[in-house]
Amino acid sequence: MKTQIAKDLLSIKAVFFRPSEPFIWASGIKSPVYCDNRLTLSDVKVRTDVENGLASLIQTYYPEAEILMGTSTAGIAHAAITAHLLGLPMGYVRSGAKDHGRKNQIEGALQPGQKTVVVEDLISTGGSVLEVVNILREAGAEVLGIVSIFTYGMQKGLDRLKNADVINHSLTDFDTVAETAAAEGYIRPEDVSRLIAFRNCPSDESWIKKEDEV
Repeated sequence: MKTQIAKDLLSIKAVFFRPSEPFIWASGIKSPVYCDNRLTLSDVKVRTDVENGLASLIQTYYPEAEILMGTSTAGIAHAAITAHLLGLPMGYVRSGAKDHGRKNQIEGALQPGQKTVVVEDLISTGGSVLEVVNILREAGAEVLGIVSIFTYGMQKGLDRLKNADVINHSLTDFDTVAETAAAEGYIRPEDVSRLIAFRNCPSDESWIKKEDEV
């Protein structure tokens, strides 16, 4: 599954590598990868692979799940489609509480003690998805864990998830996508080590080299 999803994401440029012309994140970090899993919703085949994959992860690792909760905004559609496939209720968690009406931050009928799985599109440092987990826990949910489409596998994110006692299962990961990109001709084989160096320490820009230096 990891390789197939990697091929899917690369084919629609949901994950796009550009090691010789890095993107710049909002944090200022230079990155060789651009990831936009919202594009998976626009391709029927890829969307089908992704949603069936997420459903399979939940059935395998969280068979006792009673409700799915999407992260706002990228995880909402995936939570809805996957919940439909599994015959489960769903809801989502806003990035902030509404300033009107009932001022909800959790949308949907979440019951105290309900066994919940969080649906996320990608995980890098883990900060945003853990905010969702904490909000759900404060509301009384029993968070079984997370499913996501793609994870960078950054150490900071792994440590955060471990410290919060949360397990994540992803359809694919940074290493698999990088290796698949090289095998499929999207990048050069020698670029893979540069990409892994970035993943291991995003703040260290030593992986950045000019074309003629590689």
